[in-house]
Amino acid sequence: MDCIQSVQKAIEYMENHLLEKISYEDVARQLYMSNYHFHRLFSMITGITANDYIRSRKLSMAGQELIMSDKKVIDMAFKYGYESPESFTKAFARFHGVTPNVAKRSGTGLRSFNRLVIKIQLEGGSIMEYKIVEKERFQLLAKVQAFRNESISEDGNTEIPDFWKQCGDNGVFDVLRQHTKNHDTYGVCAPISKENTHFDYGIGMVYDGGEIPNGFRIWNVTPTIWAVFKCVGTDADCIGKTWERIFKEFLPSSDYTMLDDTDFELYSENSNQDCFCEIWIPVEKK
Repeated sequence: MDCIQSVQKAIEYMENHLLEKISYEDVARQLYMSNYHFHRLFSMITGITANDYIRSRKLSMAGQELIMSDKKVIDMAFKYGYESPESFTKAFARFHGVTPNVAKRSGTGLRSFNRLVIKIQLEGGSIMEYKIVEKERFQLLAKVQAFRNESISEDGNTEIPDFWKQCGDNGVFDVLRQHTKNHDTYGVCAPISKENTHFDYGIGMVYDGGEIPNGFRIWNVTPTIWAVFKCVGTDADCIGKTWERIFKEFLPSSDYTMLDDTDFELYSENSNQDCFCEIWIPVEKK
């Protein structure tokens, strides 16, 4: 399914079920995507997480209903899926800046969050270089850690960069070099299942056989067709910018769709100075 169509279907589903207790996991299930892949896709395209969208829409609608009716706060809390008036009041105050009781007073200012509408518009205007590569199955010797799906798009979140730093401080790269021949470094992401709230992220090098050190594991990368993009820059900021262009420019306009499978960053020992790393995404013809 085209990524823009997927986001449109997600918005439609959320809007039709706003008064139910839903989360991004429910939406991902409707689209037959893993939680991780849907979370990243929606966040990249819209600039907001699906959970934030659901919460903002509910609180916006609740604010409008409060000032236009005489309903009690407890009734509003249960209608919009909150377990208690207290939890509703806290969420309402964080969003609108005032409590529900204050909002009922004439002249009180509230915030509105309208339904998202996806419009096709021209993006880029510059050349985006890529290559299509067929690659056989290979294995990585990797240090792996589970991360929350939300962490991929939270503003200011440094969990994955911190993981890289920890691996450097703890001698992980030295262990990998001792047990491998090719020292190109891979940062691999893999959705586990459609129901999982976490995704695995690993740092590894190509496994050639032999002893598996304690605390490490083998990561199997299946054969497929890959779209490969250079991240041009001097620091990790270029990775996020490249991912944004992949979702907003390459995938909507190309003949390929991204598979819900392992993708990775490749840090080559022999890379050019202007290439921070490469992003490899699994694709198939639309």
